[in-house]
Amino acid sequence: MKSDVTKVLCSHYSLLLLVLLFPSLATAAEETGAVSQTQTLDLTRHWAGYLALVVFALAYVLAMTEEVTELKKSKPMVFAASLIWIFIAAVYIDGGMSEQAGVAFRSALEGYGELFLFIMVSMTYLNAMEDRGVFDSLRVWLLSKNFTYRQLFWITGFQSFFISAGCNNLTTALLMGSVILAMGKDCPRFVTLSCINVVVASNAGGSFSPFGDITTLLVWQKGVVPFTDFFSLLIPAIVNFTIPAAIMHFFIPQERPAAVMEAQDMKRGGWIIIFLFVLTIITSACFENFLNLPPAAGMMMGLTYLKFFSFYLQKTRESHSVLIPVDLIDVKIDHFGPMKYMNNPQAEVNKRLAKELPFDIFQKVANLEWDTLLFFYGVMVAVGGLSFIGYMELVSHHLYGSIEPTVANILVGIASAFVDNGTIMLSVLTMSPDISQGQWLLVTLTAGVGGSMLAVGSAAGVGLMGQAKGVYTFTSHLKWAPVIMLGYFASIAVHFLINGRYF
Repeated sequence: MKSDVTKVLCSHYSLLLLVLLFPSLATAAEETGAVSQTQTLDLTRHWAGYLALVVFALAYVLAMTEEVTELKKSKPMVFAASLIWIFIAAVYIDGGMSEQAGVAFRSALEGYGELFLFIMVSMTYLNAMEDRGVFDSLRVWLLSKNFTYRQLFWITGFQSFFISAGCNNLTTALLMGSVILAMGKDCPRFVTLSCINVVVASNAGGSFSPFGDITTLLVWQKGVVPFTDFFSLLIPAIVNFTIPAAIMHFFIPQERPAAVMEAQDMKRGGWIIIFLFVLTIITSACFENFLNLPPAAGMMMGLTYLKFFSFYLQKTRESHSVLIPVDLIDVKIDHFGPMKYMNNPQAEVNKRLAKELPFDIFQKVANLEWDTLLFFYGVMVAVGGLSFIGYMELVSHHLYGSIEPTVANILVGIASAFVDNGTIMLSVLTMSPDISQGQWLLVTLTAGVGGSMLAVGSAAGVGLMGQAKGVYTFTSHLKWAPVIMLGYFASIAVHFLINGRYF
């Protein structure tokens, strides 16, 4: 099915592209006249601009309906970004300004490159921690403590809030979602409400940390908000999370899930990798604050910490091999496939394990969520194209020119419930409105937490819907939207109350 959909889309867009590129592009030249090499063209009312909007909208609809179409969201978005820049380049070449489009594209590509490197390092560390059993240990620990469902509701919520301050909200939601599904398999109501709670908490937790979410990361890299000022959003973020959670608390059953008494220790090096990840974040912050270098440069240095440590793990794995009970040998045969045994089957199994399970850092890089990374490439490059056409300036004029900045930023947050918050924030940054520091913090907050109002408003919600199919759904989340909106507006009020010095 996926291949059929892809073929239809490709043939449709290819035909459209051929039809559009053959007509004369003289219209652009007639409208602009003799334009110097230092000027840009206003294509907001040109066929290229209209087609760019249509292509971007269609691609975004396909990306939002990924669960229905089974078409990976990166495919239509990257294709749309390519088409948009083809339209732009064709018009500029016809107008004798061929270099302008290339310079603008490279500028958009540079912005994505920094974001890509930052996220790549973060995801690599998370994959490494998962490999070492860090998150499995957390799951088993929670199940072994015999907490009530209400206690687990709050524990997973606060863990999501603080974990997402260092990890992206999607990864946090999926990790906590696996824990919730394991603990609430006999209590669907607990799973539903806990998934909603995790989505809200993950988005709120990422909104006060410079590296907690794509929105804050974009704002930090742009330099419009200093590193330390982000943490002034901590209290508003807590309010955004705790108000809906406090109301949902009374709808959680008071029973306890069955306790699980199983041992689950981290693999060798798990705690060190956690420490190295924290050190990497500190390194990134120091690069930006003290050396005026991009945060991505600090993250790449942090990646070398993990590379050297993985080298150490590889060189010492023989001396730290774990003996496997002989009665588990059959299980290992199934895992590794048929193999011939020597006189000592236990030694043979251990030998195979040492060879088959090395800690390879490049394998962790290969296991990144490439669909998400390529999706952001498509979004950033496409939005860069729309900005170069002139649409971002047009929207900025109407949004921040004729409306109060506070109202505009609240509307931006509400819009992020329907459109990915990273895209929304990138659009605002591209507009570059002349607003105060307090307003920049406000839009960072609203864009970050606004996606919680709908299940499709954030990557965390979309990911959990796929993970908890039939239990956590768009409709079940929508029922609690008024409660989540209460937390949304309460967090805005608290921001004005405690951060008035920024306005």
